[in-house]
Amino acid sequence: MRVKRGYKARHRRQKVLKAAKGFRGGRGKLFRTAKNAVDKANMYAYRDRRVRKRDFRRLWIARINAGVRLSNLSYSKFIHGLKKANVQLDRKVLAELAVSDPAGFAQIAELAAQSL
Repeated sequence: MRVKRGYKARHRRQKVLKAAKGFRGGRGKLFRTAKNAVDKANMYAYRDRRVRKRDFRRLWIARINAGVRLSNLSYSKFIHGLKKANVQLDRKVLAELAVSDPAGFAQIAELAAQSL
């Protein structure tokens, strides 16, 4: 007996074309090219979810370093001082403090400098 695959195949194709909505040209309209485009987009999305974490960490470190330089410390010495002083603030919080509350951040930097 012959299998026509109507429902299953149509829904599989619709799922791909829905994911390709907004893509330009045949990449958003034709199943075969849309499937390739969606696969590639998913690969980029998977990779860039990890890259985003790296990028934010770099941004936080740059902001912390800029704030710490005002207290005549280097970033590495600052982090080492925090570890020795048993201050458990992560880089995200430290970067936010450096930007929004420079006076409070200077006190933390002073604490780190004292524990060196």
